[in-house]
Amino acid sequence: MDKQARIERISQMEERFDGVARILGELDEAIGKYEDIKDGLAALKDYLDSGQWKEDYEADEVGLLPKDLKRGVLSQDGLYDLLQEADRIICHARKVLGI
Repeated sequence: MDKQARIERISQMEERFDGVARILGELDEAIGKYEDIKDGLAALKDYLDSGQWKEDYEADEVGLLPKDLKRGVLSQDGLYDLLQEADRIICHARKVLGI
């Protein structure tokens, strides 16, 4: 093999090495962040499934909550869509990782 071909191959592999190392670092960071929100995600699922969400939504509809209360969690599709997105991402990760 000539010297130039070897240099090109090593350069290409170095680019791949750097890219893989960078993405693995980002993935590790993302997994750490997921661990940080895992309990919150479970709490949101429980909130929706328990019926408390519906009670809070209905209280908001009849004006029982303060006007300045942040209430994104009570949007009709917001919480459901967020939980669906979390499930989609988890399924995607399992598929990609083969687990």
